[in-house]
Amino acid sequence: MRMDDERESHHVEDRRGQGGGFGGGGFRMGRGGVAGGGIGVVVIALIAMFLGVDPGVVLNQLDGGAPPQQQQAQAPSQAPSQAPSQAPGQRAPADDAEARFVSRVLASTEDVWAAEFRRAGQTYEPPRLVLFSGAVQSGCGAAQAAMGPFYCPLDKRVYIDLSFFREMQRRLGAPGDFAQAYVIAHEVGHHVQNLTGLLPRSQQAQQRAGDRAEANAISVRVELMADCLAGFWARRAEEMRGILERGDIEEGLQAAAAVGDDRLQAGRGAVVAESFTHGSSRQRVEWFRRGMAAESASACDTFRG
Repeated sequence: MRMDDERESHHVEDRRGQGGGFGGGGFRMGRGGVAGGGIGVVVIALIAMFLGVDPGVVLNQLDGGAPPQQQQAQAPSQAPSQAPSQAPGQRAPADDAEARFVSRVLASTEDVWAAEFRRAGQTYEPPRLVLFSGAVQSGCGAAQAAMGPFYCPLDKRVYIDLSFFREMQRRLGAPGDFAQAYVIAHEVGHHVQNLTGLLPRSQQAQQRAGDRAEANAISVRVELMADCLAGFWARRAEEMRGILERGDIEEGLQAAAAVGDDRLQAGRGAVVAESFTHGSSRQRVEWFRRGMAAESASACDTFRG
């Protein structure tokens, strides 16, 4: 990717080295597999790598509970709130290559989505991106790096432990800078869903679902839409700034395929389609391609029809 000359975002918080601040309780990992061929904790950790909400919410749902009630997301037509000042003890993003790259990708998503919201007569409120190491306390609860990047709709922040990018290459066979950018763009896609009201509506629909399979199917639609929005970002960013190089799209497609539910579940010897929460490798690649080809973000509506 051609990102060296791109601007950096002012919406990055560096919490690396500060610890997770779990306090009393924190993230619950002590669960076995769900009866009847369900997903065990290890597999949950893998498929949560591209989670749209806090990992604890998913574990709670799989355990039969309902996700915590969401605060109403600010409508995109409203004026954006002032960016929060850095909290005491938080550092500005370190001047390292990985942090600068993430900051530039985030800035690119800001430019693309600000332009798209303007076209719709609305104002885009960019998310903040939190860099952390090991564990972190989010507005949605505590989380560990093993769960991968996630977006918290309650505090409108994307959380990423940069070691995940090395895990993508080593364990998932998804190397490359554009594969990393796809991860960020996917999580920002959830932020777009939150601003437009899709994310809270989908979570309400999950609570009304008749069974877990129906709730999971809604989750798949939400995740595939985020994949599509990531592809749409890539198209618009290329049109605006010419950021793509030869092989970048293939890296994105490879990353999308690597995190398909079927491929991840196959690693434990059983693929259970009803338990999919993010979509199969084929579906994730297909919707990323759709976003790349789309003239409008409306083409990413996975709930249509």
